[in-house]
Amino acid sequence: MGAAPTIRNVALVGPAGSGKTTLLESLLFVSGAVPRKGRVADGSTIGDPSPEARARQMSTEVTAAAFGHGDHRFTILDCPGSVEFAAEARAALLGIDLAVVVVEPVAERMSAVAPLLHHLDSAGLPHVVFINKMDRSEVRYRDLLDALRQVSTRPVVPHQYAIGRGEELVGYIDLVTEQAYAYKDGAPSDRIDLPDDYREREQEARAEMLETLADFDDDLMEKLLEDQEPSTEEILKDLQKTLKADQVVPVFMGVAEKDMGVRRFLEALEAEAPEPAERATRLGLDPDGPTIVQILKNYHQPHAGKLSLARVWSGTVKDGMQLGGMRVGGVYRLFGAQQEAAGEAAAGEIVALARMDEAKPGAVLGNGGADEAAATLPALDTGQPMFAFAVTAANRNDEVKLSAAFHKLCDEDPSLALEHDAENHQTLLWGHGEIHLKVALDRLKGKYHVEVEPHTPKTGYKETIRKGASAHGRHKKQSGGHGQFGDVKIDIRPLPRGEGFAFTNKVVGGSIPKQYIPAVEAGAKEFMAKGPLGFPVVDVGVTLNDGQFHTVDSNELSFKMATALALKEGLPNCSPVLLEPVLAVTISIPTDATSKALQLISQKRGQILGYEAKAGWSGWDEIKAHLPQNETHDLIVSLRSMSQGTGFFTWSYDHLQEVPQKLAETLAAQAKEDAAA
Repeated sequence: MGAAPTIRNVALVGPAGSGKTTLLESLLFVSGAVPRKGRVADGSTIGDPSPEARARQMSTEVTAAAFGHGDHRFTILDCPGSVEFAAEARAALLGIDLAVVVVEPVAERMSAVAPLLHHLDSAGLPHVVFINKMDRSEVRYRDLLDALRQVSTRPVVPHQYAIGRGEELVGYIDLVTEQAYAYKDGAPSDRIDLPDDYREREQEARAEMLETLADFDDDLMEKLLEDQEPSTEEILKDLQKTLKADQVVPVFMGVAEKDMGVRRFLEALEAEAPEPAERATRLGLDPDGPTIVQILKNYHQPHAGKLSLARVWSGTVKDGMQLGGMRVGGVYRLFGAQQEAAGEAAAGEIVALARMDEAKPGAVLGNGGADEAAATLPALDTGQPMFAFAVTAANRNDEVKLSAAFHKLCDEDPSLALEHDAENHQTLLWGHGEIHLKVALDRLKGKYHVEVEPHTPKTGYKETIRKGASAHGRHKKQSGGHGQFGDVKIDIRPLPRGEGFAFTNKVVGGSIPKQYIPAVEAGAKEFMAKGPLGFPVVDVGVTLNDGQFHTVDSNELSFKMATALALKEGLPNCSPVLLEPVLAVTISIPTDATSKALQLISQKRGQILGYEAKAGWSGWDEIKAHLPQNETHDLIVSLRSMSQGTGFFTWSYDHLQEVPQKLAETLAAQAKEDAAA
């Protein structure tokens, strides 16, 4: 029996359109894992097998591809690039050992990777950059490196240096070996002499690389100070060590569509990517300990049932074993939409576990020590939802199936959230943007055969009063036998904002028996559900002063009805006013878009509370503001359009405030129309 293969767990991440799925296809081809390459445009790639991804020609969920190359076993997770699916990428990053940040050769777009790089640095995850589509570059290579340095908190170290650019791209210089190579479309690169006009640039870039590495290696620093030339082996060792410790960000380059630079990149992944045991040890786990796995992603398949993509942190996972109280229904290696039965998987592998029905993304499961492991392993952060649709079943007969379908949908994508808003009689599906939710609804229809109609969510408007008034209500009904009689006199008064509802009983002398007093309070609360403007009434106090009763005909219902009549008469005389919920929002935005964001807040009737540089984010600002909830529905759409898709915000409910008169009149008129319909 041969030696166990060396495992490499890699995630391809980066902005949408950078070519991650194409890079995966090229890696599979040059490694011999596929006989011919698929194309995104043809819908023939191993990555993005779902109908939603292929219809949009963009990744919408994580795709796993496990393959062997030489004595290495790779599992590559191809992650969506759209910021709306960032939670998918963050979930995948929980279980990998190296992230490959794929970018385009456009200096102005490098800011789009700032949130991703910040997340990788915060997690201490080793990562490299692969600059793709170098045959389309219009700027100098050094300018691309400088643009990367502006958004990375870790030193950016070029592993390669480009020869030529754009249509005149020739190849690259390996700064470690100082050997030059010429690209060949679809074939391995040829070694060439280092061009004379690049010698000075190569020396400068190499010196910069060595000086950066020397910051983390005293021996290398000493050699450089003594003008000694370090060996290739020493430089590679330093690159491995600093990459493993997430101290530097090496940069590679190529053209994935033409397989240019991909063979060399695959070799670098084999030689320099961290070993799985290294990250496990750093996280405080013993790879030889009891079986511990972490769920990265769930897939619900129409015929095969549920599959859970999982990282084996320690021990061995086998068919039929118990993990977290669940029986493993099978262990599989995934290759896009294909599955290969593995039977078992050792520590360090990423595999799919079948029929783990209660397993949730991010969950840590084991047959011992899972609680301790969960305390040290990174937790899944799905982020706060920023966009919602109110959803209703297109076919009423589907309402029964809807709950189960939504459960599976949210189990596959935990960054989705379902909220039942009883006050506004709506079901809200929350996510991270319009495209995110539209993909979810397409999946709901295509995969689970339930179609829903999306609507703009209703805002939870309220109404209150500006002044007090007295009112009298009498309910009297006689229709043979016992009748109904109740009579109340009340005072209505405004309360401070946020007080809600208050009831005071000042009846003396028994004009209303004690057993009917709770009915008066209950009647007032019920009436407050819909005031004279058509919305729930808040911050109002009601005082019961006097009334009358009948020894035979009075009952609780009679006093409820009398109270409603009194409020119906009295509230319109209290200067009712409409209130809207206001959210406290914190907007994170690149500095060059801050002025546009401030202008947007003003346009949306917001109040700017202040802004400052975002801590730990070079070139970013943080704006704090109060915004009416009705104005935040499409806020994320506007922020992303002005910030190359990178802006985001967090929010929380803050207070209620009066609605401007014109808008209040429009809303009240609409409420009357809806009530009459």
